[in-house]
Amino acid sequence: MPIKIADDLPARHVLSAENIFVMSESRAYAQDIRPLHIALLNLMPTKEATETQLLRLLSNSPLQVDITLLHPESHQSKNTPAEHLRMFYQTFRAVRHRKFDGLVITGAPVEHLPFEEVTYWNELKAVMHWAKHNVTSTMYICWAAQAALYVHYGIQKTMLPKKLFGVFPHTLCAHNHALTRGFDETFFAPQSRHTDVPLEAVRAIHDIDVLATSDDAGLYLAASRDGRHVFVTGHAEYDAHTLALEYARDVGRGRDIALPRHYFPDDDATRTPPSTWKAHAFLLFSNWMNYCVYQETPYTLGAAAPLPDFVDYGAHI
Repeated sequence: MPIKIADDLPARHVLSAENIFVMSESRAYAQDIRPLHIALLNLMPTKEATETQLLRLLSNSPLQVDITLLHPESHQSKNTPAEHLRMFYQTFRAVRHRKFDGLVITGAPVEHLPFEEVTYWNELKAVMHWAKHNVTSTMYICWAAQAALYVHYGIQKTMLPKKLFGVFPHTLCAHNHALTRGFDETFFAPQSRHTDVPLEAVRAIHDIDVLATSDDAGLYLAASRDGRHVFVTGHAEYDAHTLALEYARDVGRGRDIALPRHYFPDDDATRTPPSTWKAHAFLLFSNWMNYCVYQETPYTLGAAAPLPDFVDYGAHI
């Protein structure tokens, strides 16, 4: 939470320059508080595990957060019981008349497909265009980050020669940025993907700040300068055992998969892997919710702006 100090206190300028969250007295007295409304579009096949991971991170806030779980209407889930979706999830069609403070869009195991061949691609594009006008800030995770960079900036993903799999050290590229407040200069984050986005192509976009990269894993964290788009290429939300489950699954299917790097102690898959990224995961989400969402969102959300016809996905379902 912010510290509240006098508007003209000299220390305010020093602290602000260091990106310490300082709120002036005048702003504090005028500020009203209400619950944040966050939507979570869950594209992962194991929806229950993913929703638990993300809700854990979204709950790390002194603010009350109201969550709306969404799943794609134009895709039939094979791994989540229909009853679970019926009881706890809605579709974009059901909420498109609303505005939200924040939106999180998860990754999805569809990297081998061109974007346009994904069954729910038109629906996802509609969500992204709608969010530009009706969501204060959207966080895109893994494949969703690649999809958003393609939709909003025309950057195409590229196939990697082999799966990027493991827990990698990442280094901050921008200091005193709100999203990375409290981060160590070098921090760890899980990666699990077959595709990449060219780092130089992202750097070439004037509207985007590259915030963290890895020598081995490339781009990890970037954001549009207005904070409305946050791109996370890895999986900060993963539990300690998630990569182990992925590895066991791939081995069980007879796939030629290497051990996840920097993960199992002494590269021994029989040993329990530790989590080395949890603190930064909580920081990332709490910073996003505070700086990109809570401090920027209007007190009264109002009704959503309508989708233009060219991004209406209804004819494609």
